[in-house]
Amino acid sequence: MKQKSTHVFYHPLSLRHDTGQGHPERPERIKAVLDHLDKSGIQEAFTWVTPEEASGEQILANHGNSYIESVERLAASGGGFLDADTVVSSESYQAALRATGACVQAIDAVVKKEANNAFCLNRPPGHHARADTAMGFCLFNSIAIGARHAIQKHGMERVFILDWDVHHGNGTQESFYEDPAVFFCSIHQSPLYPETGLSHEIGSGEGEGFTLNLTVPDGTRGDLYQALFEEKVLPAMHKFQPELILISAGFDAHRLDPLAGVQLEDEDFDRLTRGVLKAADALCEGRVVSVLEGGYDLEGLSGGVEQCLRAMADIS
Repeated sequence: MKQKSTHVFYHPLSLRHDTGQGHPERPERIKAVLDHLDKSGIQEAFTWVTPEEASGEQILANHGNSYIESVERLAASGGGFLDADTVVSSESYQAALRATGACVQAIDAVVKKEANNAFCLNRPPGHHARADTAMGFCLFNSIAIGARHAIQKHGMERVFILDWDVHHGNGTQESFYEDPAVFFCSIHQSPLYPETGLSHEIGSGEGEGFTLNLTVPDGTRGDLYQALFEEKVLPAMHKFQPELILISAGFDAHRLDPLAGVQLEDEDFDRLTRGVLKAADALCEGRVVSVLEGGYDLEGLSGGVEQCLRAMADIS
């Protein structure tokens, strides 16, 4: 049987990270996507992989030990709040280990050519998580941990992270603000939570020039996103010459999303994804790993993920 090109990393523990009634980052997000992919008839087009836990060493590459232990303790005690928005339940720590493990193992699969590309369909999300602080629904910064894994385990010297979640990935930016090995690029609505990611934030020290923040106003549609991608993101990618491209794939820039005002359609995520894939084919042997971040309207999230996956598997 021919090896399927796109691997989807998913663990059922994603459904058992319980954030409580009324919380926008809820298990129904993953359920909705799974149901949608099943009904769309494309679920069988992918190789589905159940990820193992990330190791302590892998998480320590981006987070402090005392913070990791505090998340574990809170989960073991039955759960509670790490901040006003970020909830831990009894199984959240294990779910976060699997979500992070998914990103690490997806990178391994792509680098080893076991998969052409990969999508990590798990929660909790990660891109707001700072080294020692939970924030914005996020516990461990999966994509930052994945980038460090690519550098430390696979010897990569240049990793490009594109974050198109509608909220700025402040945690990821902080992780690599002084690091020239990782180029962090974010397209996000501003002003909006977490009120970071302004255009003058370009990195510092050896990392100066390796952070690119592209802000868009409330009401922005897909044509501006496409223009920013072609005129700003692609030139940055080609200049940087990455060996791997990671996507913080949030779908809360969808027009249906309740937490922001950007007006993207399902098809805009297809165009963005295909643009990244084309660049990756030219720059890094097609190595692309996408990691689910936000997206809080179930219809908008499901439609956006479907379009992203169709592009990754080259399904019309």
